Amino acid sequence: MMIDTEIRLKGVQVLAEYLGDVEAERFIALIQREPFDYTKWRQGMDEDLSIEEISKKAMALRMKDTEQSHAS
Repeated sequence: MMIDTEIRLKGVQVLAEYLGDVEAERFIALIQREPFDYTKWRQGMDEDLSIEEISKKAMALRMKDTEQSHAS
């Protein structure tokens, strides 16, 4: 299990990798500025997908993560 500092560091690294430094900072500022319930937000992201589609997305993401960890 990671400690809070490790989670924050990894989170910022992931945001910067996918959004770039400026957009990652904007995302963090938006989250801090507005009341935000991640669980409710996340639940609504895939609501128009079937269980099979969600499963396929999850498996593809896991495969990508596995390939990246083996490439490192």
